[in-house]
Amino acid sequence: MPKIPKIISIVYIILLGITLGAGLYAGAVVAPVIFHSNIYLGESLLTRFQEGLIMTENFIRLSYLVDFTLLSVALYEGFRWKNFDRDTTTTISTLLVISLGLLYVHYYIPQILAFQSQGEAVTNSKLFENTHFASELDFKLFAVALLILLARNLYRSLRS
Repeated sequence: MPKIPKIISIVYIILLGITLGAGLYAGAVVAPVIFHSNIYLGESLLTRFQEGLIMTENFIRLSYLVDFTLLSVALYEGFRWKNFDRDTTTTISTLLVISLGLLYVHYYIPQILAFQSQGEAVTNSKLFENTHFASELDFKLFAVALLILLARNLYRSLRS
């Protein structure tokens, strides 16, 4: 049964960490600064809609990393699955990472972009608020699943 070389496992674990860190940074640091720009600028130069456009651009750029990570997770964990190197925790977290990541990048971001393209009035609607809340919840669950997958792979690498 072929094993995955240690260097590939290390790069994979680093990629998971980078993706988790970038997502947490975008949500915990970048978003509050952008949406409270008046505190840092001394006055309100941007509307909430304009701040939302800037934040969306941040998440679009983050989505490229998430897509690359999803492909890496599918290949790495798929190879391990094929070689019977698997456990329930890793399998569940892998499926959650892939499904929640795809949902966020390929459903929620395009949906939010569609709302924004219709103008400021639409982004003040209840439908937009619900979609935005669901996208935040999806990304938080994605981050938790990614953390579990990262921890599990780190544990397995240290153990072997």
